[in-house]
Amino acid sequence: MVHTVLADVTTSISELKKNPMAVVEQGEGFPVAVLNRNQPAFYCVPAEAYEVLMDKLEDVELAAIVEARKGQKEIAVSVDEL
Repeated sequence: MVHTVLADVTTSISELKKNPMAVVEQGEGFPVAVLNRNQPAFYCVPAEAYEVLMDKLEDVELAAIVEARKGQKEIAVSVDEL
């Protein structure tokens, strides 16, 4: 079976168990695909890259809300009402 690996760097679960931080460093800030029997089992994503990913996902969700509300009638609200 063929699997797409969505990372430039790969490692084995055995290597991850030996030295997890070395695996993170191998990716140089990018995700590392962790392989089990030569198939991707999961991705090791550094904290900073994960935070960027979550911010982008939130932006996509907010853009979808904006698009859904685009044609709705505007409602006037004063600051005192908030």
